[in-house]
Amino acid sequence: MVNEIYSDCVSRMDKSVQALESTFTKVRAGRANPSLLEQISVDYYGSMVPITQVANVSAEDARTLKVSPWEKDMVGPIEKAIMTSDLGLNPVTVGETIRLPLPALTEERRKELVKVVKDNTESTRTAVRNIRRDGIKDIKELLKEKEISEDVAKSFEDKMQVATDNAIKKAEALLEEKTTSLLEI
Repeated sequence: MVNEIYSDCVSRMDKSVQALESTFTKVRAGRANPSLLEQISVDYYGSMVPITQVANVSAEDARTLKVSPWEKDMVGPIEKAIMTSDLGLNPVTVGETIRLPLPALTEERRKELVKVVKDNTESTRTAVRNIRRDGIKDIKELLKEKEISEDVAKSFEDKMQVATDNAIKKAEALLEEKTTSLLEI
């Protein structure tokens, strides 16, 4: 029972860190990254599908994304979806290829993005601590019902603290990496 609670908590902590990493891929750091377009949906014959299901998205160079639709008819809907997204990108169509030049980030915008990623990291830290709290609460209930000994409860709390520290270190490392890439010119 104790091991199940521990593995569940560690799994949830890992998912929180993975969610942070996924969020960071959506924050533009000045370099062209195909994951920037992942959240854009395109009207594909009446249903909304992710852009990656109707086109190949790649980084042509450091400041340009290239979108190659698999069908000629999809060029217009893809262009429209990109223009109506909140990314502020202006597609340039050449034949059946859509190029997305990414404007350089200003110093002020870079600092705003650093604040955003710090806030995201703080939210992840809070989530990890809440997971630890929930796990310890479950163990204290087992202790109260005399299903486990105090030694087992104490060792669980120690293990949970180590797992919490490790998850927070991973989140901090992601923050450091993203901050560095945002402040690069």
